[in-house]
Amino acid sequence: MDFEAVHVGLWSVLPPLLAIALALITKEVIFSLVLGVMSGTLIYGIATHTSIFGIFYTTADLMAAKVGENGSMIVFLSLLGALVALITRAGGSQAYGKWAAGRIKSKRSASLVTALLGILIFIDDYFNCLTVGTVMKPVTDRHKISRERLSWIIDSTAAPVCVIAPISSWSASVVSYYPTATGITGMQAFVSAIPINLYALLTIVMVFFVSSRKNGDFGPMAAAEKRAAAAESLHDADIARNDDIAKLEVSGKGTFLDLIIPVLMLVIFCVLAMLHYGGLWDGSGKGVYAAFGDTDAGMALSLGGLCAIIVTFFMYVPRGLISFADFFSSIMTGIKAMVPALVILTLAWTISGVCRDLLSTGEYVAGLVRDSNMPVALIPAIMFLIACGLSFATGTSWGTFGILIPITIAVCDQIAPYLSITSLAAVMGGSVFGDHCSPISDSTILSSTGAGCRHIDHVATQIPYAATVAVSCFIGYLIAGFSIKSLGFGGMVAVSLPVSLVILLILLLVLPKITTRKDRA
Repeated sequence: MDFEAVHVGLWSVLPPLLAIALALITKEVIFSLVLGVMSGTLIYGIATHTSIFGIFYTTADLMAAKVGENGSMIVFLSLLGALVALITRAGGSQAYGKWAAGRIKSKRSASLVTALLGILIFIDDYFNCLTVGTVMKPVTDRHKISRERLSWIIDSTAAPVCVIAPISSWSASVVSYYPTATGITGMQAFVSAIPINLYALLTIVMVFFVSSRKNGDFGPMAAAEKRAAAAESLHDADIARNDDIAKLEVSGKGTFLDLIIPVLMLVIFCVLAMLHYGGLWDGSGKGVYAAFGDTDAGMALSLGGLCAIIVTFFMYVPRGLISFADFFSSIMTGIKAMVPALVILTLAWTISGVCRDLLSTGEYVAGLVRDSNMPVALIPAIMFLIACGLSFATGTSWGTFGILIPITIAVCDQIAPYLSITSLAAVMGGSVFGDHCSPISDSTILSSTGAGCRHIDHVATQIPYAATVAVSCFIGYLIAGFSIKSLGFGGMVAVSLPVSLVILLILLLVLPKITTRKDRA
C-alpha cells in the first residue's frame, strides 16, 4: 500500500520520542514501540481526517508493508537462530568453549579477541552482530564477561567499522546518497572522510582501551560486570530463564570444529551470495565493490544461511551427533528463540515507517537545519548533533544518511565548500551514535540478540559509553570547524583527531574512578 505523507510539524517527532522515553522508563520495549506506532498513526489519522477504524487499518497495512520489505531479513534471522540451535545441540559451542579456554586464559584476552573478530567481519553490521555473538558467547561466558558488555563490544565493532570500510554495505549506502554534481565522486568523499570520522575511530579505540584494562568499566556497565562476576554461571541470569536454546540436550561427541566450520561456511556463503546478487558474475563487467554496492543483502544473507544449514546436516547427522528427527526439531527451537527479536524488529521497522512514510519526520528536521543560518565554523559540530538526534529518534543510520547527507553537502557547497568532507564525516558519525543508543534501532536489537542479552539492558549500559565518545567528538568537530580554514584539511585532522582522542582517554581514566567512589559511598 502506498501512503501519502503529511507534514505535521513538531508533532512528527512525538512518536519516536514517546517510544524511546517509555522504553527507558518502563523497560518494556514491545509495549513502548506499540504505543509509539499507535501514537504516530493516530496523529496521521487526525491530519488526514481518517476514522478510528481507518487508523487501525493504517497501522496494520504499514506493519505488513514493513514485514514485506524486510522479509528476507526475517528469513535470515530465523535461519541463523536455527543454525545456533544446531551448533549448540551438536555440542559445538560447548566444545569450542573448552578449546578456547586453553588458549584464551583471561577476561582481558576474551574481550580483545571478541573486538578483533568484530573488526575482521566488516562486510555488513547485521552479519557482524550475529556472527560474533555466536562464536564468542561461549568464551565470554566462561570468563564471566557480562552479556551487556559482550553486546557493547559487538555493537561497537559493527557499524563503526562498517562506516569506515570502503568495501561494505555501508559505504555503498553513503555513496548512493552523495550528490553527483560536487566535483568528486561519492567514493572519493567517503575515503577522504575516514580520518575525520571521529565517532567511528574513537569508538573502536574505546573498545580496545576498556577491554585491555582490569577495572575500566563505569556506570551501569560496571554494575552488570559485578553481577556477572558474582553469578555461579551466566545461565543463572535472567537472560537464560526463557532461553530454549540453552535448555537443549547437548551431544557429548561434538568438537570445536563443529562450531568453526558452520560459522566459516556461513561467512563464505554469505559473501559469495552478496557478490552473486550484486551481479559480479552476470557478464556486466562489474567489479567487487560495485557488486557489493548493488547487492540485495537480505536475499544474500538468507541464501548463505540456508547453505550453512545444509552443510551442518551433512556434518552432524551422518556422524550421529544429532538424529534426523532432532536435527529438524532443533531448527524449530532456534526459530522460536528468534521470535522476540523478530517482534521487536518488526515494530522498530514500523515506527521508522511512521516517521518516514506517514509524518515526514526527516523532512521536518531537515527544514530546521536548512533554515537555521548557523555560523559556518559550527556546521560540522551542529550537523553531528543533528545526526545524533535524528538517528536516535528514528532508529536508523541509513535513513539519516539519506536525509542529511544531500542537505549537508548542498549547504557546504554554497557557503563553505572546504567543510564538505568534515561535515560528511560528522553526519556519518552522528548517525552511528544515534543508532547505537536508540532502543528502536535494528542494529542495537541484533547486537543484544547476538549476545543473548536483554535488549533494554544493552541500551541502558551502552548509552553512557556512546555518550562519552560523542562528547569527545563534539569538541573535536568544534576544533575542526574553526581550524580547517587556516590549517587546511590535513592540518585540521592532525589537530582535532589527537585532541578528541586525549579527551576520550582522560574521560575513560576518570569515569571508572568516580563509579568506584560512588560504590564505596
